[in-house]
Amino acid sequence: MTGKLHSKTALITGAAQGIGAAIARAFVDAGGFVYLTDINDGPGADLARALGDQARYLPLDVRSEDDWQRVTAQALGERGRLDVLVNNAGITGFEQGAVAHDPENASLADWQAVHRTNLDGVFLGCKYAIRSMRAQRTGSIINISSRSGLVGIPGAAAYASSKAAVRNHSKTVALYCAEQGLKVRCNSIHPAAILTPIWEPMLGTGDDRAARMAALVRDTPLRRFGLPEEVAAMALLLACDDATYITGSEFNIDGGLLAGSAATPVQVE
Repeated sequence: MTGKLHSKTALITGAAQGIGAAIARAFVDAGGFVYLTDINDGPGADLARALGDQARYLPLDVRSEDDWQRVTAQALGERGRLDVLVNNAGITGFEQGAVAHDPENASLADWQAVHRTNLDGVFLGCKYAIRSMRAQRTGSIINISSRSGLVGIPGAAAYASSKAAVRNHSKTVALYCAEQGLKVRCNSIHPAAILTPIWEPMLGTGDDRAARMAALVRDTPLRRFGLPEEVAAMALLLACDDATYITGSEFNIDGGLLAGSAATPVQVE
C-alpha cells in the first residue's frame, strides 16, 4: 500500500497508543500527512516526532466542540484540505478501576461519561469532517466501533451501547453525504480482542500471562488476539482510493468470532 495516501491529509483521534498509533504509522508509511490527536500529550507528541515530517501532534478532547473547530481549522489552514478522518478515541468506563457497568447498577454519570467520549466524540468528528471535506467534495470517514457494538455485553452496557450507536451513525453519515451529492464515504470497523495496552491489567506480567491470554481468546476461532496493525490495514484500505465504492459498510476484525459457532481445530495425529 506504499504511496496509496500520497498527497492526502488525515486526522486520527486517540492516536497516542494502541490502534490509533498503528493507524498513524500505516498512514505515514503509505505517504499520507497525519495529524495525531489525543488528550495524552506526551506519548502523542513523541510518536509524531518519531514518525517524522509527515506527522504532527495536536491536542484534542473529542468531547469538546471547541477543540474540533480548532483542530479542523488548523488542518485546513496548514494543509488546505482534510481527506481522511479516523474516529478512534474511546473509553471502556473501567479506566479508573472496577465499577458497575451492568444495566441495573451502572450510575447515570458513568453511563454518560462513556457516551460523551465514544458517541458524542464520533458525532462531532463526523460533523466537522463533513464540513471540512465539503470543499473538495470527497473524503473518507472511518469510525472505530467494536465487536461489542454488534452483541450485548452485560457487564459493559454503556460501552456496548455507545459502540452500537457508532455503527448506526456511520450508516446515517454515509447516506447523508450521498444525499448531499458528496463523494464522502463513511464506514465502521468492529475489532474484537486486539492486543493493546487496555488489556495489560488483565494479562499481567507473571508466569501465567500466556495462560491468561489463551483463556481470553478461547472462544475465538483463530485462537489468538488480533494486532493493532491488522486493524490499521483495514483502515488504510478504507482511507485510500481503492475503496471509493465502499460506504455505509461495517467490517469485523474478530478472528472469526462473529461468524457463528466457535471452531475447534482438528487434531492431526
